[in-house]
This record gives sequence, structure tokens and C-alpha cells, in this order.
Amino acid sequence: MDYYLVKEVDYSFDAAIEKVTEELKKEGFGVLTEIDVQETLKKKIDVDFRKYKILGACNPKFAHQALSVESQLGVLLPCNVVVQEMEDGKVIVSAMNPSIAMKVVDNPEMEKIAEAVSDKVKIALNNL
Repeated sequence: MDYYLVKEVDYSFDAAIEKVTEELKKEGFGVLTEIDVQETLKKKIDVDFRKYKILGACNPKFAHQALSVESQLGVLLPCNVVVQEMEDGKVIVSAMNPSIAMKVVDNPEMEKIAEAVSDKVKIALNNL
């Protein structure tokens, strides 16, 4: 099983960011952070890179449950969602697969929470 979930979309890069943010919101997630990788690489090391943004998405209900089970879980939060424009102009949206990522925790309670979060992320991606 892949550590990420992915979907090619028929939106422009900017529209894909708006749409994925909207779909995540419908599933109870907020976008806490936005990292513009293209801008950062240009600014920090003068490298030209394709359009690539990392959205840090968090579902407060599930975050609270997970942190109540595993106090150090914050090192694996938030769920990153990537929107990138490929060289051929196609736009890809991918997200961390919480079910796989949380396997490193090795806690059966976390597996249940991670599966529920994964289901929500999958719904958001499928609705793009």
C-alpha cells in the first residue's frame, strides 16, 4: 500500500488549491499551513521549480482523539496535501495516507483513528 493517495485533476493549479481546500473543509479539515515550494526554492537557493504547494490539513476532532491516545503524535501532524503542476501541465493532488503513516506508532487505537482520517481524505480527493 502506498504512503500517499493521489488524483490527477482537470483544474488549473490555483483552482485545484481552492477546490481541495473546499473539499477538505467539507470533511472537517482546515488548512493550517501553506508552503509554496516553488517560491521557497527560488528564494533560498535560486532554483527554478514547478508549481508545488504543500497544504497542512488538520481535522481538529481527529487530532484531539489521536493526541489523547499518543502524546507525541504531533510529530506526524498535520496531514500534508500536495498540489503540483507537472512538466506536461497536468495538475496532481496527493495526500499522506494516514493509515500507512500511523503504522509506525504501533498502537491499535491509533489504527482505528487513522483509518477514519484516511476515509475522510479519500472522500475529499475523490470529490475533486
